[in-house]
Amino acid sequence: MEITWYGHSCFRLTERSMATVVTDPFDSKVVGYEPLKLKADIVTVSHDAAGHNHTEAIKGTSHVIEGPGEFEIGGVFVTGVQTEGGTGKKKTGNGFRNTLYVFDYDGITVAHLGDLKQVPTQTEIEALGTVNVALVPVGGGGGLNAAKAAEVISLLEPNVIVPMHYSTPDAKIQLDSLNKFMKEMGLTKPGTQPSLKISRSGLPDETKVIVLEYQKG
Repeated sequence: MEITWYGHSCFRLTERSMATVVTDPFDSKVVGYEPLKLKADIVTVSHDAAGHNHTEAIKGTSHVIEGPGEFEIGGVFVTGVQTEGGTGKKKTGNGFRNTLYVFDYDGITVAHLGDLKQVPTQTEIEALGTVNVALVPVGGGGGLNAAKAAEVISLLEPNVIVPMHYSTPDAKIQLDSLNKFMKEMGLTKPGTQPSLKISRSGLPDETKVIVLEYQKG
């Protein structure tokens, strides 16, 4: 399968003969980056804010998922787990509602943590199940800062981490830099790559951070 980043918290997940997913489409006027011109079968929204809910930017969508639950669409299993976090209109008891999503593409599981703000509870971690690839907010703002992101990663123990939701030259929203997160993980800034192509046999044994270049949508 292939994972491509378009900036902020927006990714496209594709696998031949299975449904295409776009996560957290943004309004470029608010967030920056290029306006999105993507097609997808499934769009997921972590929370109700312009940086994450601009679903009309995505063409051809047959399913928009905006909250917790279990779904099977086009061969992809999607699990949504509600947590606290983010900024937006819909509140839970203690804060704004955020939904984490796990996408199961024929045994490869990808978790998108949305605007997760706090370290998840043990129950929430267990609900996510085994995570092969974690798309993790690392730049603060409405989401995890570097230290909390590192803590969440130690709980999830994914094979691959892809950072998101951090400061870049094209971002309009004030966030921390990627360097802060890399220092927290004890890593030097690695080279970037245009997308992540991954198979079950290609998953690394040791947790690996892969930094993607944001593509023009």
